[in-house]
Amino acid sequence: MKTLVRPNGLAGEALVRPHEGRLRIAFLAARDPNDRRSWSGAHYFMAQALAKHCGELTHIVPLRPISAMFGKIAQKAVRRLTGKSYLYTHTDSISRKLGRMAEQKLARVECDVIFAPTASVVLAHLNTQVPIVYTSDATSHLLFDYYPEFTNVLESHVRLAESMEQAAIAKASQLVYPSSWAAESAVRDYHADPSRISIVPLGANFENPPSRDEVVPAAKHDRCRLLFVGVEWERKGGDIAIETMVELERLGVKAALTVVGCASPDRVTHPHVTFIPFISKNDVEGCARLDRLYRESDFLLLPTRAECYGIVFCEANAFGMPVLSTRTGGVPDLVRDGVNGFLLPLEARGDQYAARIRDTYSNATNYQNLRESSRKEFETRLNWDAWGKQMNIILRNAVASSRARQALQ
Repeated sequence: MKTLVRPNGLAGEALVRPHEGRLRIAFLAARDPNDRRSWSGAHYFMAQALAKHCGELTHIVPLRPISAMFGKIAQKAVRRLTGKSYLYTHTDSISRKLGRMAEQKLARVECDVIFAPTASVVLAHLNTQVPIVYTSDATSHLLFDYYPEFTNVLESHVRLAESMEQAAIAKASQLVYPSSWAAESAVRDYHADPSRISIVPLGANFENPPSRDEVVPAAKHDRCRLLFVGVEWERKGGDIAIETMVELERLGVKAALTVVGCASPDRVTHPHVTFIPFISKNDVEGCARLDRLYRESDFLLLPTRAECYGIVFCEANAFGMPVLSTRTGGVPDLVRDGVNGFLLPLEARGDQYAARIRDTYSNATNYQNLRESSRKEFETRLNWDAWGKQMNIILRNAVASSRARQALQ
């Protein structure tokens, strides 16, 4: 399907000057944006960028009805009885309660616009006259039978989640997605108006990313250092990463692989593979440790099986590190082949990844050029300042359009 909006493009023209006053924004989310684990840290950095570039934020969080606490128990029982799973956060009763809770909180604040990231469950039963800007990295339709946790779901819950997504998209004045993959689904599967859709990449989740001079050029290491970051070993392609490491050695390339976020599977033993099961981004020490790993690595290797976006790719590019990943989901909008990394087919195995790494790393000039263009991708589009500046226009469009409609009534 033809791309609806060019990457980094905005739906329509700015209806008001971006610098004209500061907006009052209600940040509506189901989890606390101060928790950097929420949506892989995206909620936190979205809030920071909105406060910097757009206006004053009021956090309408957390929204957690007591009934949701029993959802996990019911989910396990359903799986035992039926072999199926259901999304306990996507029940009609919880959605209605979340909608009422949000309405009560919104009634106590003055706001020009509601920014609702990944909040379809809340929006489905939210009644408000305040314009809504809804964002997500995927639609429900794309997730089913793509991500493991959205596989083999009860058909009734599939329909319910789809209806919530449909309602959220219909209620939103503006829709923002980080990839054409997600944006095209909104039009194809939910009949969203393309003129209300913008494609805006997300940024790297670092408070203080390094300067260009710190990471480009890179020092040559005694081994080609590969970094794998992800908590889901199978979905992120952990086995293929190990295959790549073994094949590089067979090809005569000295290499080392560091795995962050996963414990070592029982079957994996290799003298040059290091596992770091967990690093917290909520503390200074964890952030510093991750910073060092990015600085010391030559490639981010993540042969993911399913991926809506991948903020880790933005983080790698912030350090001038090229990415090797898979042509799936929203990744092709983020990783430009030969510019900030390379994308291989889903069926590619370790030998193909190893060959691409060897060919790139063995040519010092080509590798240096790739690092420079990877860093440039971060500087121009894969950072939160770029996201915030574009969101300023989108949020103001939503407000201006709402006021124009009210004036005609």
